[in-house]
Amino acid sequence: MAVLKVIEVLANSDKSWEDATKNALDQATKSVKNIRSVYINEQSATVKDGKIDNYRVNVKITFEVQ
Repeated sequence: MAVLKVIEVLANSDKSWEDATKNALDQATKSVKNIRSVYINEQSATVKDGKIDNYRVNVKITFEVQ
């Protein structure tokens, strides 16, 4: 039986929510091993001059504890 743990990570991007999610995963892989899944919990954006300025995500990352 595997033991799994979930952490929450906040990340952003000036390109897209997908890129913000990739940034969250890239950052998490620097210190967390055995990542199994990423769940996008929340998306938001900031607006400047009527256009999206920054994409933000709150993701839950699940990994196996060894």
